[in-house]
Amino acid sequence: MKIAIVGVTGMVGQEMLEVLAERNFPLTELIPVASEKSCGKLVNYLGQDNEVISLSDLQEREVDLALLSAGREVAKIWAPKLAEKGCKVIDNSSYWRMSKKHKLIVPEINGSELEKSDMIIANPNCSTIQLVMALAPLHKKYSVKRVVVSTYQSITGTGKKAVEQLENEEKGINGEMAYPHPIHQNALPHCDFFQENGYTKEEMKLTNETKKILDETIEVTATAVRVPVVGGHSESVNITFENDFDLDEVRFALNQMEGVVVVDNPTKNEYPMPINSHKKEEVFVGRIRRDFSQEKTLNMWVVADNLRKGAATNTVQIAEYLIKNNLL
Repeated sequence: MKIAIVGVTGMVGQEMLEVLAERNFPLTELIPVASEKSCGKLVNYLGQDNEVISLSDLQEREVDLALLSAGREVAKIWAPKLAEKGCKVIDNSSYWRMSKKHKLIVPEINGSELEKSDMIIANPNCSTIQLVMALAPLHKKYSVKRVVVSTYQSITGTGKKAVEQLENEEKGINGEMAYPHPIHQNALPHCDFFQENGYTKEEMKLTNETKKILDETIEVTATAVRVPVVGGHSESVNITFENDFDLDEVRFALNQMEGVVVVDNPTKNEYPMPINSHKKEEVFVGRIRRDFSQEKTLNMWVVADNLRKGAATNTVQIAEYLIKNNLL
């Protein structure tokens, strides 16, 4: 099992290395791939140094599976090239997600859609993954009609440059800016680029990807906010169902969902927080309560480490599913 990680020096690429090691992924050779400026650097995996190569060099290598986390343009050009060689590709960028010819996969929800012929598989957006993980068991039981979601997203979702901006601002250092405004002691209602409809790309990803993964009939509207947090995204979610619900049954259904953990005891100040989700694989759900202003409507709070389940872990889980079901 020869596996390439494309974008290995980035935050998600580094997280992929950790997740592969922690989950004892059955690889025989790791091929780290990055931009030309990183070529020749050494990446340590389970005590062994591996030299970083370029995408051009990767073309000359025999590879079974490539995990891509290097942006839309790389995915657009290189995913088809690798697939043509018989290499399966799991891509973290947004490029293939809404393609009608490609699957958008959260293994616990729709892994069964995967077939051997799927050579390029899309990994959903980080904020979408944790949202649909919490919605899926409730949609199955009560049928979700409409979702209103507000996100409070970690700067790690933007990358190393954003982390450096926050660190510089905390120290009073003028440095390179990842955002158009300071992020320290601030909140930016601005994740990704604004679209003609007034929503950002991140907000539309939440809408479109949720529909594709769960059900096209679900109406989703989102407001995505960047906050000075390292290590996890939080979401305030308001859900209107077709059918009425019982709160104990809601908690039970969520707890029964693989990969979801209910943390919901406000009297003891127990609820999900990004500081507790850091480096965890699960999606945490709490503040579960009925919306008294609207019939058949529920409020809840959803938290997950965006670099883990929101990116690296979900990617590795897709790879594990392919192996387990002989789809490679």
